[in-house]
Amino acid sequence: MGYRMINGVAHRVLDIGCNNINQKKKEVSRNTSFNEALKNEIEKINYTISKHAEIRLKEINFNKQDMKNIEKGFKLAEEKGSKNSLMIYKDLALITSIKNRTVITAISRERAKENIYTNIDSVVVL
Repeated sequence: MGYRMINGVAHRVLDIGCNNINQKKKEVSRNTSFNEALKNEIEKINYTISKHAEIRLKEINFNKQDMKNIEKGFKLAEEKGSKNSLMIYKDLALITSIKNRTVITAISRERAKENIYTNIDSVVVL
């Protein structure tokens, strides 16, 4: 096994004659249909959540539907050219980086009172 530098980043190169990749492709194609694979890709969340936000969202019991709604907020803000946004969802204020597709923090309504939020260029109400 070796490494190849591409644009300053080291990438692993498998040994010639290694059939693990071909074997895995065959296993995936046998086990899942195209529709199942497409559905799985669509359901994936296309943004990240910081550790700080993750802790707070676990306290609130966020579910998959909530995560999908936040994804809609990212898409709306992205369409308008936002970089940093405050998303209002249910009783939460979510500080997000649209450019990095990251939820930076989540703030409950009680904690959000009498606070000032700076360095945001948009507000998305969901």
